[in-house]
Amino acid sequence: MGRLFVVVLEGKIYSCKHCRTHLALCEDIVSKSFHSRHGKAYLFNKVVNVTMGEKEERQMMTGMHTVADIFCVGCGSIVGWKYETAHEKSQKYKEGKSVLERFKVSGPDGSHYWISHEAHVGGSDADDA
Repeated sequence: MGRLFVVVLEGKIYSCKHCRTHLALCEDIVSKSFHSRHGKAYLFNKVVNVTMGEKEERQMMTGMHTVADIFCVGCGSIVGWKYETAHEKSQKYKEGKSVLERFKVSGPDGSHYWISHEAHVGGSDADDA
């Protein structure tokens, strides 16, 4: 097994709730109005310290997208997904961006997001459609 290089971020960070590996900066948030199976999710311009799973077509609330799950390099936990392709013209802004599920990450103040009983079960996506 090779050496693991981890990017250390400075500032207000979101990190893996299991191993505290840095994942993203607050300043890279594009939208906080996304939803996943576990509740709230945030769209980021840039995330670090993740590996990508296989690309797949997924029907989201805002249409069909090609996405890949993203995993923490520190512990292997799934932390969200990355948009590769948006098939709807109005959703093209998501391409190349990543979503971190709040249930799976710690906030800048060390806070955790807990699943609410109203969490959406089904296709994950923004509620701006």
